Amino acid sequence: MLLPYSFAGLRRSSTATATFPTLPFCRLEELLSRSLAICVLLLPAAALLLLGQKPFREFAPMEGRDSAVSLPPDYAAKTEFVLGRLMYPSAGRGRGGGGNWGGGGGGSAWLEGGTNWTVDYPKGDRFFAQAIRRLTRIDIRSVEQPVNPLDGDDIFNWPYLHVGMPSTWNLTPEYAAKVREYLNRGGFLVCDSFFGTDEWEGFKTGMDLILPGAQVEDIAPDDPMFHLLYDLKDRHQVANYRSLMRDGSGYRADGKDAHWRGIRDEKGHIVVAIAFNSDLGDSWQLADEPRYPEKYSALGLRIGVNFVVYAMTH
Repeated sequence: MLLPYSFAGLRRSSTATATFPTLPFCRLEELLSRSLAICVLLLPAAALLLLGQKPFREFAPMEGRDSAVSLPPDYAAKTEFVLGRLMYPSAGRGRGGGGNWGGGGGGSAWLEGGTNWTVDYPKGDRFFAQAIRRLTRIDIRSVEQPVNPLDGDDIFNWPYLHVGMPSTWNLTPEYAAKVREYLNRGGFLVCDSFFGTDEWEGFKTGMDLILPGAQVEDIAPDDPMFHLLYDLKDRHQVANYRSLMRDGSGYRADGKDAHWRGIRDEKGHIVVAIAFNSDLGDSWQLADEPRYPEKYSALGLRIGVNFVVYAMTH
């Protein structure tokens, strides 16, 4: 059975550097009161999960040198939380500008990397992990974990999975059923980096296979998702870098307005967080890029941290 990871309290670290956008301090006392009991109960569960996890593995990024980054020296360290990244098959160049920029994604090509699931990977994932380390007390691994749902039962060892550009996923019934089981067991997906009507339809086609009949809702402003660690009252669009450089818009197709959406389980907990018409991955990957405005990285980091805390506590 998949169980959530634990954490030992969260607060801003005094070691944060100018590399990271300035973010407000969390409400430590309130947060600790919520998390202390959870921490005590879940530490044994986290230890059991670590015993069954597959080792770290690395794949070619679809953006080549733009998203490549060196392997940190502590990449093999044992920690209580890891940022998982969902591997998935994708087809053609996709809808509304999405596609396999690194080559064809049909057949088994996605198993070798270089296709859409590697967007913003690994640089974005590793910068986000650094940010979590510096902005919280979460014991997080410095590198991500690519996860293939068809690789036995390994997916059940990774409670948090990031899905980049899900508008082009091309899922088989077997694949969809495994992800459905993952979510039913308590897993958490963050779907990110897709824009406009056509790309939404591509995302929805795959999600309808995973969770048939599931209702997608706009997450209410007062939902705990937006207030667990950072109070996110201003949830503007997190811009796509290529679109900013191309025409200054920050979005593709008709994806002008940001929508923060979710799918809930039968208990009312969000199990799929959806950053539609935003690009959290770019906000992490390009946080050090002078041409990428700081306001996007600041919001992308805060929303990302809240997603992680929500996944760990709900």
